[in-house]
Amino acid sequence: MTSPGTEIELPVDRIAHGGVAVARHEGRVVFVADAIPGEVVRARLTDTRKKSFWRADTVEALQPSEHRRPHVWQAASVERDPAERAGGAEFGHIALAHQRELKRRVLVEALARMAQADVEAGSEHPAAGVTVQSLPGDDAANGLGWRTRIRMHVAPDGALGPMAARSHRVVPVDEVPLASPAVQSATPFGETFSGVPTVDVLAPTVGEPRLIVGEQAPSLIRERVGEREFRLDDSGFWQVHREAPAALTRAVQRAIVPDLVDPRALNLDLYGGVGLLAAAFADAAGPDTVITTVEADARATDHAAENLAEWLGAQAETGRVDRWLRSLEQSASASDRARLRAATVVLDPPRSGAGRDVMDALGRLAPAQLVYVACDPVALARDVALAAGHGYALARLEAFDLFPHTHHLEAVATLVRA
Repeated sequence: MTSPGTEIELPVDRIAHGGVAVARHEGRVVFVADAIPGEVVRARLTDTRKKSFWRADTVEALQPSEHRRPHVWQAASVERDPAERAGGAEFGHIALAHQRELKRRVLVEALARMAQADVEAGSEHPAAGVTVQSLPGDDAANGLGWRTRIRMHVAPDGALGPMAARSHRVVPVDEVPLASPAVQSATPFGETFSGVPTVDVLAPTVGEPRLIVGEQAPSLIRERVGEREFRLDDSGFWQVHREAPAALTRAVQRAIVPDLVDPRALNLDLYGGVGLLAAAFADAAGPDTVITTVEADARATDHAAENLAEWLGAQAETGRVDRWLRSLEQSASASDRARLRAATVVLDPPRSGAGRDVMDALGRLAPAQLVYVACDPVALARDVALAAGHGYALARLEAFDLFPHTHHLEAVATLVRA
């Protein structure tokens, strides 16, 4: 039996969810990292335990794709031993425009397979022809310099670096090209640390860059989006791409079907963080907007209450979304249920998606429209399928390259009652 460490020649077929390519060897599927569909590569097997598939790392592109480029980050280059390649830039060897095409394929295939939604160009679906859009400045910078936050891990010898791909091994580095110039300048490359697992570096839009060394008490920072400022903890969640908060604000506002908006309905913002998307909706719906944002992180909820204070009808509640919706179902009066049926629900779940409990609860509450912000195409497709079981149809879809040189993308979908 072929064992890990064996090198084999692989013709690469397509891209898979998760950023790896798909090849076949003697009839068996092989998921191979650092390859591009259409290539023939020499790959080193890393995992042959399963009968249904193996895993491998590209060692050399024997017949390289026209889209292959020198990696934007030498620390992650195919020229390095796979065990020494920095993680976090798994598409950095692919031309930027083709990265977006590969991401588009993953999104389109996931929706077709899991939700029976054909959004390929030329179909009659209302969301057909979706593309993965770049954010301002990224093409000119070749997709570099966009990260306003990075996490460095501490190696046993105290050096800083990212983890190697699919590993807990720290790869010491002296640069992170995806990081913004301010983050790069503030990162203590070459210094050694002891007694802490991580060092975070962030550069908010207001104020100076800062380090978070290990576990520190949170400090307040401010982030500006257009003319509005948001207060949050430096250790709290905020979109990583410098342009992402503004881009998602605009995308959510475009995703809202105006004729279905009732500012006085029981509108919801689920997984609301510090209120970015609740503010996007309320800006579009008007000063009398009623909206409740729900977030499991109590400190984020406190900040959301401050950030949304200009809307008298806004409130922020702390709770796990599935449990909060269950409680809402149990306690809602007949008039509340009528206002929920007129509501817009914005939801921005984690990478795992909203899941059955949340989507079923929303289906029973039957709001007028769902605006779903997704950071994982497969989770989105699964939840679109779950919503379809409650009579909702995918009416609109946009996708964005919020994470250049990685396999990740963001999508904003509108679901309305069919």
